[in-house]
Amino acid sequence: MIWFGNQRAVEYHPTLFSADSAPEPTHLVLDLDPSPGQTFADAVAGARLIREALAADGLAGAVKTSGSKGLHVFVPVAAGIDVEDAAAATRAVAARAERIDPAVATTAFIREDRHGKVFLDATRSGGATVAAAYSPRIRPGVTVSFPLRWSDLDNVTPADFTLRTVPDLIGDTDPWQSEMPAPQELPRDLIEEGHTIPVARVQAMHEGKRRARARREE
Repeated sequence: MIWFGNQRAVEYHPTLFSADSAPEPTHLVLDLDPSPGQTFADAVAGARLIREALAADGLAGAVKTSGSKGLHVFVPVAAGIDVEDAAAATRAVAARAERIDPAVATTAFIREDRHGKVFLDATRSGGATVAAAYSPRIRPGVTVSFPLRWSDLDNVTPADFTLRTVPDLIGDTDPWQSEMPAPQELPRDLIEEGHTIPVARVQAMHEGKRRARARREE
C-alpha cells in the first residue's frame, strides 16, 4: 500500500487471482452496468436476477457497489477451477439471469444492442481486473466501491459511499469479508453450458467487423 501511495494511485483494480493461487481464480464476477438513462435501481434489478440464477444452482454471492453507477456480484469458488471453466460458468450465470427476465437484462456486449437494458457483464472472469472492495473511484465526490447486504439494495445509492463517509461506516469491521459466502463447487452443467456460449469480446469484435463491411457495401 505504501508503494501504491507513492505512485499516487487512487483506484485499485486487482485480478481475481491471489498470489499463491494463480492461475486459479478465487471468484466469479458479474458486473451490472445500467444503460444510458437508467438508474442505480435498474442495476439492483439486474443484480437480483443474478442472485436468483445463482440460487437455482445452489450458489450464493456477495454484492457491492462498483463505485460508479453499477454493482458487482462476487461468487467465491472452491480451489482447483481453471480460468476457462470459471469464465464459462460466469457466462452461463449471466445467460440464465437474462432468461429469467429478458425485459430487464441483457448479455449483449455491443452497446447499441442493449436497448436500454441492464448489461450483465460476464467478461471480468477469465483474466480481467475489477475495482476492489473499498477502492476509491475517480468520480465526482470520490465514491468508493462498498459492500452491501442484499437487503440494503433498495435503501442506498452509490453516492452514499465516499472517501469521507466510508471510514465511519466501516469502523473496525470488514463487511466485505462478513458478507462473502464460503467458496463453492460449481455445478458441472453450469460450466458445460458456459462453454457453448461465445466469448463476448471476441463475438463483438467479429460482429463489429461484419457490420462495418455491411455499411461500406451499402
